[in-house]
Amino acid sequence: MQHRLIIETAMARAVGLAARGLGRTSPNPVVGCVVLDASGRIVGEGHHERAGGPHAEVVALRAAGDAARGGTAVVTLEPCRHTGRTGPCTSALLEAGIASVVIAVPDPTRTAGGGADLLRDNGVDVVEGVGREAAAHVNRAWLRATVAGRPHVTWKLASTLDGRTAAADGTSRWITGPQARAAVHRLRAERDAVLVGGGTLRADDPHLAVRDLPGAHQPLRVVLDSGAKIPLEARVLDDVAPTLVVVADDADASRLLAAGVDVLAVPRGPRGLDVVAVLTTLHERGVRSLLLEGGARLAATCIAHDLVDEVVAHIAPALLGAGTSVLADAGITTMTGALRLDTTDVQRLGDDVALTATVRRDH
Repeated sequence: MQHRLIIETAMARAVGLAARGLGRTSPNPVVGCVVLDASGRIVGEGHHERAGGPHAEVVALRAAGDAARGGTAVVTLEPCRHTGRTGPCTSALLEAGIASVVIAVPDPTRTAGGGADLLRDNGVDVVEGVGREAAAHVNRAWLRATVAGRPHVTWKLASTLDGRTAAADGTSRWITGPQARAAVHRLRAERDAVLVGGGTLRADDPHLAVRDLPGAHQPLRVVLDSGAKIPLEARVLDDVAPTLVVVADDADASRLLAAGVDVLAVPRGPRGLDVVAVLTTLHERGVRSLLLEGGARLAATCIAHDLVDEVVAHIAPALLGAGTSVLADAGITTMTGALRLDTTDVQRLGDDVALTATVRRDH
């Protein structure tokens, strides 16, 4: 096994490579791999670029060629042992003559898991857990979706210091500055889908596509429109990115279907459309990460159903004192019942502050 510092450095590089696949690989995970030769020199690296394409290990091994023999593969997720659209990565590692494999996170799935044991059975030295926290974080959406059977949900909000998303007269543009708005486009590009409710649709006519990031992935735009009343001129129905309009199963969506709009019908729930059914269906369509962009009632419904996994809050140094609150009634009535989160990142975006926090699952 290579010197630990070399291995940790290679794993950090592999995590960075994995991040390049965010928004592009679903329903597969993001994975990065670095191959070291017998002396500890990097001779190959790669990441999983898209579903159906070669896995990270295969890309890295191709780059390494014969230099991989007797070396070490450093990979962010346990190599798969099954044949899907591509062959098993365990076979590729064995055929390349890799002597040791360093794995950050075990694969939790029944179909692909067990690769570490297979490698050990074939004489490969396997070490697990190096860089696990960072590797799990970059792959958190896929890992959560695998366990929950629904997409990992990030709620993005923008508010004033006193928690308002719009003034008393209804105006809401712009709460935050250009740097925060640019950060939103990066968030979209790293997700499979973006979701808004009917209130946001009617109030803001949002576009929801990624802008000013050349070559960026365009997420699926999902709009909740229970009555199927969305105007065909709505910006979200252009051809810049795919769009799914979710309507109630008792609504007349013939106008939308005739116009070629992709429509999903779901049952109504106590707070509007059945959001659990929406997320379950999106998961079935391959969506593993979702950015919830509005509004206050939809966010409250998702929180009430324990569907929010992460919050990215863009806070502007401004005060309104009246207007629309960032969150509607989520059924929380006491401080002991408050939904607690763990802060994972704080950034300054111009005059604004971006705070990222994950929901504590022990609540």
